[in-house]
Amino acid sequence: MYNILVIDDEVSILTALRFALEDHFNVYTTTDVPEGLDIINNKDIDLVLLDQYLGDYKGIEVLNTIKSQNNRVIVIAMTAYGSIEDSIEAIQRGAYYYITKPLDINGLISLINKALEYQSLSDEVQDLTRKINEDKFDLKMVSSSHAMNEVFKMIDRVKNVDINVLISGESGTGKELIARAIHETSRRKNQNMEIINCAAIPHNLLESELFGYEKGAFTGANNKYKGKFELADKGTLFLDEIGDMDLQLQAKLLRVIQEKTITPLGSEKSIPVDFRLVAATNLNLIAEVKKGNFREDLFFRLNVVNIETPPLRNRRDDIPALTKHFINKYSKAFNKDVTGISRTAIEVLENHDYPGNVRELQNIIERAVALTDKNIIQVQDLPNEIIPNTHRVALSENVPIYIGDTIESAEQKLILATLEYCDNNKRKTAQMLGMSERHLYNKLNQYNLKN
Repeated sequence: MYNILVIDDEVSILTALRFALEDHFNVYTTTDVPEGLDIINNKDIDLVLLDQYLGDYKGIEVLNTIKSQNNRVIVIAMTAYGSIEDSIEAIQRGAYYYITKPLDINGLISLINKALEYQSLSDEVQDLTRKINEDKFDLKMVSSSHAMNEVFKMIDRVKNVDINVLISGESGTGKELIARAIHETSRRKNQNMEIINCAAIPHNLLESELFGYEKGAFTGANNKYKGKFELADKGTLFLDEIGDMDLQLQAKLLRVIQEKTITPLGSEKSIPVDFRLVAATNLNLIAEVKKGNFREDLFFRLNVVNIETPPLRNRRDDIPALTKHFINKYSKAFNKDVTGISRTAIEVLENHDYPGNVRELQNIIERAVALTDKNIIQVQDLPNEIIPNTHRVALSENVPIYIGDTIESAEQKLILATLEYCDNNKRKTAQMLGMSERHLYNKLNQYNLKN
């Protein structure tokens, strides 16, 4: 039940409101302003009904104090001597509503419920925004390698400097994440970040996506369309796979960078634009310049600051933390209780070369969490192509026993194979073999297998 506080210098009003509201809310009342402020701080008050004439205190001043101490508390101002000017000032100072006495109790209850619903929705939006921002930077938080720390330092240096940034690196290394980090930590973070993949859109359509067009500019242009340059005004434009842009469009991009104006297709009017340009590529642009595939002047315009994203094979220290992060992520997504990964399986992951980098690791863990029927991901939950032959032998569920093997030898092989299968977990091994844990330890001692 929500907590409501009524501050009014008339005891009769407090009594009447407590009686009218106590079936719907937890109601606190006071005629004393300092006591009311203490109640707000100590009773987790959601909403205050605040009289505007409180003896030595002015309601507007009390409203300011409440909002400065806890802006989340909803305040409904009330008075018997209302004026339009007073109501406007109260709303401007942060009051949710302004009501006049005598009070319509049913209307007041309805108003309180609407205000609390509004606050609940606001809290939900803030919570979702916080989660989205956490997701945007979650990879940063799980990366602790020296190579990535250098990348984070560079982001911090350039975030508020309006210079062009070129992010280079192999596919799957997180170039878009770096671009988002630059935008979200910059002073442009409250404006749009527009993203376009130059390799994913046919060359003949990429120009209209970037510049926009007027109605009737070409067949099919039935309405005016704003391009990415215009949409990114005051914000950031991220051009992914810039190395795949054709030479003709490269020349037009160079002009936009130099002049900071665009002319939509079919228009004769230039539009000023103010955006931060971040580009990325998995190509060696210097080599592409030498081949004649990329303009040298555009390369120098883009490459004011270069951030190289390291491949995952050069920052293997991050693999355990990234693996844990992805296990948590997909366990929640698939509503499964997968809590970790076996030592043998993480060794397999640490020894893989990852041509697809972090994206490949993410896909491997997503698949493993989806397919496993255990709480701990085992080697056999990983794709066959990344499992070395030595581990595949160990994965076999068959224990080779030959004619002439002694009972003791067969028992040793079975115990060792089951231990390996259970990642050396004695309790699980004993359960699988149908013996007590103490009996298993006795067998390990008997066969000198403790180590």
